[in-house]
Amino acid sequence: MAEKSQSRLQPFQLPRPLRLSLLWASMMFLYVYNDYISMYQPETIEMMSEGRMGPLGEANSKVLLGVAALMTIPALMVFLSAGLPAAFSKWLNVVFGAAYTLVNLATFFGSPLFYQFIVSIEMVLSILIVVSALTWPKISAAAPESAP
Repeated sequence: MAEKSQSRLQPFQLPRPLRLSLLWASMMFLYVYNDYISMYQPETIEMMSEGRMGPLGEANSKVLLGVAALMTIPALMVFLSAGLPAAFSKWLNVVFGAAYTLVNLATFFGSPLFYQFIVSIEMVLSILIVVSALTWPKISAAAPESAP
């Protein structure tokens, strides 16, 4: 009996900048979805219309600027991960990936189950960002040619 040939899919390796960019984009989608879903909680719309932002308190210009900055960084990292020189991108991804892991951890406790579910995935993504950046492949130096 002839052996069946097994066909395997050729693995595709994403370039590291593209991988990081896609991780940030995924995290941004989850941020937006979590905030959107949160609006269906009782009293959230009333609280928003009264100018309050949950545990952040009054939605004054400083709080809104802080929240805007907090959401601008990951949005910019979608481009910066792929658009910056590799060495700078690597360390920017390590720093911001670690920072957003901590931000996500800070919002996890005391939040509803649906929120914790999405934040858990956000934490996995932010940890993957750090690990992907830290394991960025290096170009090996060409071996010197030996003299005849």
